Order: sequence, then C-alpha cells, then structure tokens
Amino acid sequence: MTVRLNYKSFGEGRPLIILHGLFGMLDNWQTLARQFAEHYEVYLLDIRNHGKSPHTSSFSYAEAADDIRRFMSERGLSQAHVMGHSMGGKVAMVFCEQCGHMVDKLIIVDIAPKAYDGGHEAIFKAIADVDLDCIESRSEVDIQLSGTIMDKGVRLFLMKNLTRRPEGGYMWQANFEVLRANYPAIMTEVLHGTVIDHDTLFIKGAESHYILEEDVLMINERFSRATMKRVEGAGHWVHAQQPDELFMLVHHFLG
Repeated sequence: MTVRLNYKSFGEGRPLIILHGLFGMLDNWQTLARQFAEHYEVYLLDIRNHGKSPHTSSFSYAEAADDIRRFMSERGLSQAHVMGHSMGGKVAMVFCEQCGHMVDKLIIVDIAPKAYDGGHEAIFKAIADVDLDCIESRSEVDIQLSGTIMDKGVRLFLMKNLTRRPEGGYMWQANFEVLRANYPAIMTEVLHGTVIDHDTLFIKGAESHYILEEDVLMINERFSRATMKRVEGAGHWVHAQQPDELFMLVHHFLG
C-alpha cells in the first residue's frame, strides 16, 4: 500500500525530485535544493520510514518507488528529473524501471545497482541500545552512541533523526526497527534483467568505495545512456562534502 510522503518544494521550472539515503531525511539536501530552485521546481521527499513520512510495517524498493508515483500523480506531475543518493539512488532506479514514462533524466549519486554486503549493523545496534526513556538531553544520546560509533560526523548525522515528543522526552523520527528488519532488502541488487534507456548521470565520490571499477560494466549493461562523473575530495556524502561540484555537474547534465 502506498503512503503520502512528506515533502518540501522550492522554486519554479522543470520538476526535479531529490531522494535522500538510508537514515537520512529531506533536510539533508535543503541547502542544495535552494540552489537548484533558481532553475528548477525542486521537490525534496522523505522516503517511507524516514523523516516525517509515515512509518510502515515493511520496506522494499518497489513500495518506495510506488510512493513516488503516487506523489507525482497527486500533484499533477506527468514527468520529472529524478535524483537519488545511495539508497535513494536505488529507489530512483526502481522508480524509473516501474514508471519510466514519468522520468525525464536520472541522476544517481554514489550507488550502483548491485547488492552490497552491509556495514550498517553497528549503527542499528547502537541506535537500539539507546534508552530514550532515560535521556534528558541530546548530549546524552551522543555519549551513548559514541561507545559504538567513533565518527562524530556519523553520530551527528544520525542524531538529526532525534526529535522531541509532544509529551516530553525524545523519539527517533526514522523507523529504525523496520529498517533493520528489512535491511537485506535495502542491500539487495536491483534492475534484474532490465535496461534503463534514459539519460542517466552517475556521480561517484572519488574517496568512496560504493562504486568500484568493476561495477562500471554492470552500470553500462543496465543503463544504455549512462555517463559517469568522479568528484575529487568527496566520499560517499558527495552532496555534503562537495556541494558546488555536484551542483555544477547536475545542472550541466540537465541543461
């Protein structure tokens, strides 16, 4: 069953939909969205079980893609450029597979259609180990997370999901329990036997290992009109680490 996604919109022009990655939310892209809004009508979406979008009992790329179809249909958007980062990139791929007539150009940021081994297990455990009923400040959450997650930047990224309850105390916005239960589905390969015939830009962070040299063959097999660009000085979070370079690459590609 589809859900009505939380979103923000900026600007005017050709529609551009932007999809965040795992554990993220639309606010992660807000600064860049305002820059794109000088040229496009930008829609930032919270994917199901993330941000302020509804929590569901399951997560699959087919379900997440169908949510986008509903979003566009309800707003009378017959076609849009679609950009997705990491997990959001796979959602964008599957949306293009399911509803190709609704996609103009496709931008995939630092993810391949392949299956991934994982790597977020420690994050799931760290989140589950935080006892929010005993928390009185955000700094206490940071201290608890730091026992497992050494990287301060990762902790700050995760803690953007932390919000106050109306009745007091804290809660997580992301549905970590369902995301953990469906983690194998999030890591799975997509586009089995499908060829995407849309102009597609892949953007790789030069210091990231999410797209390897051996993945380029798979990408070219499944995207008949793919272009690959490499951003120096960026890891997996290209939009946060090199936003100006990403903006110029995408704007040139769409223009």
